[in-house]
Amino acid sequence: MKIRKHIVFYGHVQGVGFRFRAVNAARPLGLTGWVRNQWDGSVEMEVQGEEAAIDLLIERLHTGSFIRIDRMEAEEIAVQGESGFYAR
Repeated sequence: MKIRKHIVFYGHVQGVGFRFRAVNAARPLGLTGWVRNQWDGSVEMEVQGEEAAIDLLIERLHTGSFIRIDRMEAEEIAVQGESGFYAR
């Protein structure tokens, strides 16, 4: 079953290739959505797909070089019709 999550990542997540890694990890997993930097140094993401694939994406982000995720805030939101996963 498809779900959609809104996630905000805190830590050392800007200027370290976080968005690039997210896009390159999400697409092969068949996930859709977007990722963007926020003014406060956090990174915001909406991601949609199978829950196991979303969990795998998050796991892969945690293992990225130079990326340090100190905290995440996540909530499930309504599924949308869209295609692709993009950096904004």
